[in-house]
Amino acid sequence: MDELLHSVRIQINEKIYIKDPESSNLGKRIIEESIIMIYEMGFESFTFKKLGKRIKSNESSVYRYFENKHKLLLYLTSWYWGWLEYQLVFTTNGMADPVKKLKKTIEILTKSTEEDSAYSHINEVFLNKIVINENSKSYLTQEVDTENKDGYFTIYQRLVKRLSTMITAVNNDFPYSASLASTVLEGSLHQHFLKDHFSSLTDCHENNHPTPYFIQLVFSILQTTPKLPQ
Repeated sequence: MDELLHSVRIQINEKIYIKDPESSNLGKRIIEESIIMIYEMGFESFTFKKLGKRIKSNESSVYRYFENKHKLLLYLTSWYWGWLEYQLVFTTNGMADPVKKLKKTIEILTKSTEEDSAYSHINEVFLNKIVINENSKSYLTQEVDTENKDGYFTIYQRLVKRLSTMITAVNNDFPYSASLASTVLEGSLHQHFLKDHFSSLTDCHENNHPTPYFIQLVFSILQTTPKLPQ
């Protein structure tokens, strides 16, 4: 899978950026350093002015790639979900057993992130922490409906759809596959957040990651769901 991922380019909605950051060394530097800076200082404290100083370039050069830092956050979160999607597709493509396929998918979507050498300018571990801490800020805005219509969240929605389809393949009578799928994705971020910041509110700790919890949750629900009356 690693060799395949080296040749994969994650496609981001062109409306999110002004100039594709993958098209130049400066653009890649903007992505690389913005991930490090947002991880270090948080999204609220991060500015293009600070980023410009970090990459030793004018602030205006950053604006040639992104209209504002909200669009940059959309780019980063979209890239992360796309990266997870490729892992999911490559890993589960040859699996015929729907139960094993669903378990592996839940593992990929909920496990702790490891750095991927296929993308040298992106620290996936730091990006994962950004998504855990900042993902909701990409859509909890007044413009969410317009941005949704423009396809800004297509990759995330596609990922939920893939998981929903796998849930249905295990139990075709379960009527809430999309709700359960989105609960797993959002719930995983929340459990990782609690693990890092509010450990008393979760049973998921360093030696007890969220993955077993979500596997047990999903399969317990699917095994005990009765058929709905006609």
